Amino acid sequence: MVEALSKNPAWKGRRGPLLLVIMDGVGYGQYAEGDAVADSKMWAFRAMESASPHTKLKAHGLAVGLPSDEDMGNSEVGHNAIGCGRVYQQGAKLVSNSIATGAMFEGGTWKKLMANVKKAPGGAMHFIGLFSDGNVHSHIDHLKAMIDRCAAEGVKEVRVHILLDGRDVGEQSALEYVLPFEAFLASHNAKGFDYRIASGGGRQYITMDRYNANWDQVKRGWDCHVLGIGRQFPSAKAAIEAYRAEQPNVIDQDVREFVVVDAGPAGPKPVGTIEDGDSVVYFNFRGDRALEITAAFEQDAFDKFDRVRRPRVEYAGLMQYDGDAHVPKQYIVEPPAIDRTMGEYLVASEVRLLAISETQKYGHVTYFFNGNRQGKFSETYEDYVEVPSDRVPFEQRPWMKCAEITDKVLEAIDSGKYAFIRLNFPNGDMVGHTGNYQAVVAGMEGMDLQLGRLRTAVEKAGGTMILTADHGNSDDMYEHDKKTGAVTRKADGTPRAKTSHSLNPVPCVLFDPETKGEYGPALREGLGISSLAATCIELLGYKAPEGYDPSVLAFRG
Repeated sequence: MVEALSKNPAWKGRRGPLLLVIMDGVGYGQYAEGDAVADSKMWAFRAMESASPHTKLKAHGLAVGLPSDEDMGNSEVGHNAIGCGRVYQQGAKLVSNSIATGAMFEGGTWKKLMANVKKAPGGAMHFIGLFSDGNVHSHIDHLKAMIDRCAAEGVKEVRVHILLDGRDVGEQSALEYVLPFEAFLASHNAKGFDYRIASGGGRQYITMDRYNANWDQVKRGWDCHVLGIGRQFPSAKAAIEAYRAEQPNVIDQDVREFVVVDAGPAGPKPVGTIEDGDSVVYFNFRGDRALEITAAFEQDAFDKFDRVRRPRVEYAGLMQYDGDAHVPKQYIVEPPAIDRTMGEYLVASEVRLLAISETQKYGHVTYFFNGNRQGKFSETYEDYVEVPSDRVPFEQRPWMKCAEITDKVLEAIDSGKYAFIRLNFPNGDMVGHTGNYQAVVAGMEGMDLQLGRLRTAVEKAGGTMILTADHGNSDDMYEHDKKTGAVTRKADGTPRAKTSHSLNPVPCVLFDPETKGEYGPALREGLGISSLAATCIELLGYKAPEGYDPSVLAFRG
């Protein structure tokens, strides 16, 4: 348990609470064309930005613990960094280092997986996960390294269940991964192994749900990967080509399920159902879209859908997805041990706080913000509120639940109960991932209406408010040529949609209507979003803990 924070003698106090508003997926775009944030009538945001101290914060790459500055930030690492005030080596880098040093394959879990699959006659090693190099949830190089190790250890049968991306990478890039991967598998099969893609589908249609939003999505994945139920094709390539022929504009993430089959005298037979005695690795390193399929494999008392049968397997995640709940029970790479988070310090200092978002980002302002920790630090000083998300495609309701979130935040401000309120508006990220430019603009403008309501309430209460983000997305909605910067276009001349996060900086706007001049008007530049923790702590009247990244505030004197 951490100790209470020390008071900051330079702070003169405010009447009202501090709000940390995380506008998920809202950055400053590099290109004018395709920047839906700049293209939106965000009048409330622009008014506060122009009249308030503001700066830009880094939210990708090294600034959030990812391997290089070519790696886009994401909501998981973004909320980790904001919540703990420091930069931790994150999932992708941890896994890559573990592979490079060989530590991954020396651990007890990997050895157990190997021993299990070798002892069972006909036992297969299965890998399930996001099939791309987007480096947000997974990386295909990690999968290939594990398959290479399977071959080195003499595992005869490997089956891969691929979740098409089209979100953290190009929207129709699946074959760019499938075709080289098939060649990779063939190089092993030429040496006497039996390594194949067995099933798959788009990440938004099967398997990768999060926050218990749509268990039907997980069931479709279970039926496909485990039971071999779904539309049948002779190969993953054939499946993708068939679905695109039927629906040319389908984004990879929305491709329906497919099961790879071989012809036989008794009819087509799935090549890779999961059976008793097999071993299974879920090779995503990020946790939020791993918990539900993991529960289907691990939980005895499982009531979310009918599993039909639950094979007796050795199951492991690539990483631990929830340290407090010990999920999964087995994992291959140790997660970063994130301690001394802002939330823990604030409750130790008896600061009452509220965390709120809708379902799609609720776990980010709680679980990820608290350093991948489930539950509260204090029942006395913390309240968490989840607003249920709509279960419809985000482009059909681009305003999402930003008004309902704001309703509850206004009630919280009026109550006078809380000194610190953190909230997440998911619009910029969740709608941004759809690739629908018009919907993103609608989402931005719907959110901006709520920022105006918050501004009025903060002014009335005499509080402060930080407007920021965890990463960019809606600021970069079109694919651009990396050399020329020109928008890349489809055959019909329309821009090719970009559905992944951006590498752009994000806002840090400090709205402080009752400022007493404690800090200078210019905020520090060149910092990352990890600096938000120290900033919030200082605005609450305390000194930031030792080791925290510096605040954006430059106190006078």
